[in-house]
This record gives sequence, C-alpha cells and structure tokens, in this order.
Amino acid sequence: MAKLTRAARNIAWCERHLRLPSGPKAGQPFKMAPFMREDFRAIYDNPHGTRRAIISRGRKNAKTTECAMILLLHLVGPEAVPEGQLYSASNSRDQAAVVFDLAATMVRRSPTLEPFVTIRDTVKQLACNDLALMTRFTAMSSESSTAYGLNPALIIHDELGQVRGPASRLYSALETAAGVNNTLSLIISTQAATDADLLSVLIDDAAKGRDPRTVLRFSTADPDADPFKVVTIRQANPAYDLFMNREEVRSQAADARAMPSQEAEYRNLILNQRVEVQAPYVSPGVWKRGAREVAEMPGEGRLGGLDLSASNDLTALVEVAHIGEEMHVWPTFWLPSDGLAEKARKDRVPYDLWAREGYLQTTPGRTVDYDWVAPLLLSRLRSGLERLAFDRWNMRFLKPALERAGATEDDLAKLIEFGQGFVSMAPALRTLDTYVLNDRLVHGGHPVLGMCAAHAVVKADPAGNRKLVKLSETKRIDGMVALTMAAGVVGEYVASADPSRSVYEDREVLVI
Repeated sequence: MAKLTRAARNIAWCERHLRLPSGPKAGQPFKMAPFMREDFRAIYDNPHGTRRAIISRGRKNAKTTECAMILLLHLVGPEAVPEGQLYSASNSRDQAAVVFDLAATMVRRSPTLEPFVTIRDTVKQLACNDLALMTRFTAMSSESSTAYGLNPALIIHDELGQVRGPASRLYSALETAAGVNNTLSLIISTQAATDADLLSVLIDDAAKGRDPRTVLRFSTADPDADPFKVVTIRQANPAYDLFMNREEVRSQAADARAMPSQEAEYRNLILNQRVEVQAPYVSPGVWKRGAREVAEMPGEGRLGGLDLSASNDLTALVEVAHIGEEMHVWPTFWLPSDGLAEKARKDRVPYDLWAREGYLQTTPGRTVDYDWVAPLLLSRLRSGLERLAFDRWNMRFLKPALERAGATEDDLAKLIEFGQGFVSMAPALRTLDTYVLNDRLVHGGHPVLGMCAAHAVVKADPAGNRKLVKLSETKRIDGMVALTMAAGVVGEYVASADPSRSVYEDREVLVI
C-alpha cells in the first residue's frame, strides 16, 4: 500500500475523528468537500513547506469550520507538537468566540477526542491533557490584553479582511513571535475593502509568487462579469453547489440588483471582490421608475423634512403624503440668486436653467435669506403640513425668521428636531427603502431631487446602521436627506395620531 501524503493523512484523520458541528446533519462524521481537500493538499504537501497560507472566498463557504478543523489537527491530531501554543486572532471578541465555539463543539461531539481535550469556555481556551503533548489553544481578539506566547506552532488570522489600513498590532505581535519558529500562519477571510488594507497587501504579494512557502487559495468573481448570474457567484463560492443555501444567495443577489446601496456589500461578502462598501443609494434605473405623475398636493395629512443649508448651499423642503399605497413627493429647493451661473459651472449642474423652469427658487444676495424661505414654510404649515422634521443646524436663524413672518406657538409645535447621525437616520432610511424597492415612491422626475439622489451614497457604522453621505464634497444631497427625514417621521406621526397604534408597526425597534 502506498504511503499517505501528509495532506492525505490529515484529511483521513479529520474525517475519522471530527463531526459536523451544526446543521441538519450535526453529529455526523465529516466528509470534506473537494475544495477543502485541495486546501489541505496545497498547505501540507507543499514541497517547500508552508509558512503562510491565505484562503479567501465568499462567506458561507465554511471558512471558519475549516479553521477549526486545522486547529484541532494541531492541538490533538497528527500535526500537534509537544507544548505547542496555538492562537486564533480576530478583530473582535465575537469573531474570536466563533472559532473557539466551533472547535469546542467538534470536540464535544467526538467520542475519541473529548477525553483528551479540556475546554475552558470562560477564557476561550482548549488544552490537550495528553502528557506527551500538552498543547494549548487560545482565541484572541484585538480587544484582548492577553500576553502573547513565545512559541506559536499555529496562528489562525480569522477574517483579517476586517482590518482597515496596512497594519494590525495583533497581527504584527503574533507574526513577530512566530519569526523564530517553524510556525504555520493561516489567514482565512473574505476580501478587504481597498488595496491599502492589510489583507489586500498580503494577497497581492502572495499572487506574485515570490515566496514558495506562501500558499494562496483565492476565489473571487470576475469584476467584469454580470454580478447577479449564478456562473459569477460560483467563481467565488466553491460550496455553492454543495452545501450553501442557494435560495438565500439568489435572494441577496436580487436585493442588490434592485437596491444598489446593497450591491457593494453583496460584491464584497458573496462575490469576494475588493469593494469599498460605500455605494449609491439608488441606481438611475430604479429612481427613474418613480418618475410617474405626482398627484395634486393634498390639503391635509402631509409630512415633511427640511434640510437647512449653509450660507450659500442648497436648502431643501420635501413634503410627502400617502396616495393609496404610494408615497408622493413634493420638493422645494432654494439657492441664492447671486453667482448662480458660476455655481452651476462649479457643481456641473444647471441650477440657472432649473431656476428659469421653476424647479428651483432663488433668494436675493449671495446667501439663502431665511426671510424669503419662512413665509412659504409658514403657508405650508397652515395648509396641511402636519409635521416637519428639521436638521437643527441653522434652525437658530430660521426660527426668528418664522416668528417675523407671524408664526405662532401652534405653528412652531409642528417642527420636530431630527438628528443627522446613524441612530436617527438608520430607521428612516429603512422606511424609505420600503417605498423605493416596491416602486411605491412617486417623485415626478423632479430634476433637483434627482440630482441629489444620484449623488447620495450609503455609509454604514460597525453595527450596520446606515445614513446618506455625499459622493464627493462638491455634490449636493440635501433633497435626499430631507426626503429621508420625511420618511422617518411617518411612524412617529401615525403613533401620535392614533395612540392605540405602535410606532414599531412602521419601523423597527431602535437600540441605543
């Protein structure tokens, strides 16, 4: 019988001793997927030896499960070395816990491994209690203060693509400790956002093939291919036809096609492309579908958003109302009249033409004069504009103008402060998503609002909350900010008008 290669021995050990940790077949023996077997062969049968292995593909391809298998190989399997110290390094405590939990579950499900491994849940450690080995694994994150070991036999850098910029203190500390040892460093992650990020630098260097001890297992979709076709999805997802939830992936593709604000995240996580997750909120095609005729403005039941400009920028009032199942939109914009043609040339949009055609109102001078804006606002507040959400910026100048125009306390009571941060904007944007995605937003093709829509991109915080930001400093998005505020006040207004109806019927719970 031919002698097994190192990779074949390790594959056989995993399939003999490890059990599936979760899913409908949890507890059954592993049957490694072909692409996993190829990973093992590339890592363990490398004739030059492998110092670093980089595995990058789309999510839900069992990358973390493969991490846990390799970890146990080096903890209690044929790759274990006496007193070897093993580490997984993650950007967050939550991700570090995922690697540990998977490996611990595999141990608990394995009748042959469980007697030899001590699981320490509180400190995220696994220890081999075989006196001949005494290996130990510790799950670490960039938030931890644990001292680094001096003898790492295995380092797993899990989801290194989350590191922004070309350096990570945790990565550097562990790799420096490994410099004097025969250490295997395994990097397993979806791609980072930019060329300058640490994972991108490592992948690009590995692709040049200068170090034969570096193994690159890289699956990414062709950037020129149709991102929504199954053949493209397969390029980054070797598990697509094996165990991935194909229906879920196709649903994500459909959502990204309909809503470009989700396309960048889809390209990064599913297609494993190097994409900055800052995307246009709405594509021209989707926006164009809302260019149907807007109904006559109703005399009651309107809600609004007001984005107050800096001295010479765009001021936007956007009013909305439900007409059947649709949300119809009536925007009003102001710019100073002086220097309008010059501003049009600078911003490369036809402000002067829009002013002549009645889509844009002008105020005298070189700044937006709120004494010209206030009378129209007051007229709207007294003719069916029930609530008006405003950005508190510059309200200290508008309120006196409203009072000079004759605003009463009842008029001013209809004004609602609306924060511009993620906490306020995220639920408002989700409400607006519903109308846009379901073709229930009717804006009549207003050109100034359309310009704002074309320039608005989505920015997300680490918790996944979103808000709109400018595509660049010279682009204007004031109309879309006002529209988002108007959408956000809908739930609050419905709840106040009908105390028996919860605000959360129209939006999700806010978690602060």
